[in-house]
Amino acid sequence: MPHHPFAETPVKLSARNVLPATVKSVKPGAVDSEVIVELAPGIEVVAIITKQSAEKLGLRSGAKAYAIIKASNVMIGVD
Repeated sequence: MPHHPFAETPVKLSARNVLPATVKSVKPGAVDSEVIVELAPGIEVVAIITKQSAEKLGLRSGAKAYAIIKASNVMIGVD
């Protein structure tokens, strides 16, 4: 049976792309924070979220988190 990320997610979401990750770094700014999470060795996703949200979620290096991707479109490019 294929792995389904919703089985591990603490809340129910409408987003279909819920990817378990580990926080690699949190760089707070004046208003927003840059959060880098690692999905697998060498595969990272970068998100910009409010500084308040990063603090409320308790994000820190090494913490378990989810990259939740909800988009109306996805762009693909090639060389």
